Amino acid sequence: MANKKITELTELTTPAGADIVAIVDDVAGTPTTKKVTATNLMTLAPVQSVAGRTGTVTLSNTDISGLGTAATADTGTGDGDVLAIGSGALDVGGNAISNFDASINDQTGTTYTLVAGDNGKVVVLDNASAVTVTVPSGLGAGFNCSFVQKGAGQVSFATSSTTINNRQSHTKINAQYGVASIVAYAADTFVLAGDTAA
Repeated sequence: MANKKITELTELTTPAGADIVAIVDDVAGTPTTKKVTATNLMTLAPVQSVAGRTGTVTLSNTDISGLGTAATADTGTGDGDVLAIGSGALDVGGNAISNFDASINDQTGTTYTLVAGDNGKVVVLDNASAVTVTVPSGLGAGFNCSFVQKGAGQVSFATSSTTINNRQSHTKINAQYGVASIVAYAADTFVLAGDTAA
């Protein structure tokens, strides 16, 4: 085979461990071309520390450059930590949550049944006729949702295998632009509070 420039060689896209790589050994000032397998080359390559962490670090072809400082941060609730979510709960260590906006769910019909995705949302009800909001079972303890009666149609709350309690036995929002909320303090058991009416 005639000599070729390296740039003229065919690229090996899937090297195997036994593939041979040519290396120029110049330890004593006399260059000598030698061979090494790809496996030996990788075995002898220096291992860089990962931000002082100990133990096994496996990256497996994962590009972490876009993570910024999060790539080397600990999980926890301190300054500079990455928040960890365990068992579905987010612990912010008593720190304030700021710049948080609730999502809006606009409804223009005369009936609406809550869904699990409404948890933490503001449901805006806008109709000239009366509106019935059904609170179904299965939303789970801790479910909470706010309601705005934007239209003239009075909003009332109906149960479906659930219980809704109110200090004054109210079941409706008082009037247009009234705001009320429900909170599930137990499975399928809610409290209705706010600008309510019988």
